Amino acid sequence: MRILFKTNYKQDLNLAKHRGHRFWYGLLILVLFAAPLILDGYYIGEATRVLIFAMAGLGLMVLTGFTGQVSLGHAAFLAIGAYTNAWFLAQGFSSFVALPMAALLSMTGGLLVAIPAARMSGIYLAIATLVFAIIVEDFAGHLNSITGGNRGMMVDVPILFGYQIWQSWELYLFVLIILVATTLIVLNILRSPLGRAMIAVRDSEISSQALGVNPMKIKVFAFTVSAAITGLAGAFLSHYMLFLTPQIFGILLSIQLLLMIVLGGLGTVHGVFFGAVLIGVLETGISIAKDILPSSIGGLPGIEPLVFGVILVSVIAFEPTGIYSRWVKIRSYMEFFPIYRRKSFKRQRAYLKTERLR
Repeated sequence: MRILFKTNYKQDLNLAKHRGHRFWYGLLILVLFAAPLILDGYYIGEATRVLIFAMAGLGLMVLTGFTGQVSLGHAAFLAIGAYTNAWFLAQGFSSFVALPMAALLSMTGGLLVAIPAARMSGIYLAIATLVFAIIVEDFAGHLNSITGGNRGMMVDVPILFGYQIWQSWELYLFVLIILVATTLIVLNILRSPLGRAMIAVRDSEISSQALGVNPMKIKVFAFTVSAAITGLAGAFLSHYMLFLTPQIFGILLSIQLLLMIVLGGLGTVHGVFFGAVLIGVLETGISIAKDILPSSIGGLPGIEPLVFGVILVSVIAFEPTGIYSRWVKIRSYMEFFPIYRRKSFKRQRAYLKTERLR
């Protein structure tokens, strides 16, 4: 059992709480960077997809997990980022221009949605974001001169300093570097006054207003940051897909992103990566199982939605705070054994006493 002896209030703001965190997270990053030396091309491609979805989930977590705003339209920001990146590359620009423009235009779209959507909450906000996603998908199908319409659009390879990234392991390392940087940015936002204000708005808008926080401004800020990160993930998704059609960015993709952060653990950065790994492993495992199982079973349509649905219901029923919460309990059990007690993690109410009259 580890006991932290704090001698400074600033220690609460440290990204790594102790030397064990620095060692294990450092080791994890080294393993991830060394993965291309161990895995073959197929698994590197699957790992790249997991990293891209982790980046998109990180953007959604900023909005839903840390600010409490439900979105069913984040596939629209993926689409904006993907098509913007592909168009700028087609015009001869390098990735140093295409990637920032993808994030910037996605952030602009998020700002346009956030200004009216900041006055909404709950199911009304979910419907508004869903309508936005449908509009973006429809526009992508009709802007033939920019997106290629329903015929689709080829995506050029990333270009850095005149070097074209063709190999799968090169794209993997590129995505990994940007994901690490994006994660550090989000972590620093969370430990800043803006991040604490976001969490305050999520927990109780009434209490946050009483403390001088403007919920409208915080929601708009969270929407723009979330859209920018998701648009950046969309740019990398375009390189992974190599060919874009509007059907890729349908409602199912938005639901998959929301499912990912719910399964991983809402309100935690760790939950994003747990959820992305779970979704990636499940999709790969299901595709492999289809080839192994008899054709009468593996050929049945709707196997993936069935498996995801069963897992989602199981997590909500037995571990509503996500897989990361279960990992924390297992780790605490090992730390506190043999004095661990089941009541140490008794589930409590998620709302404040002041909100019971609402």
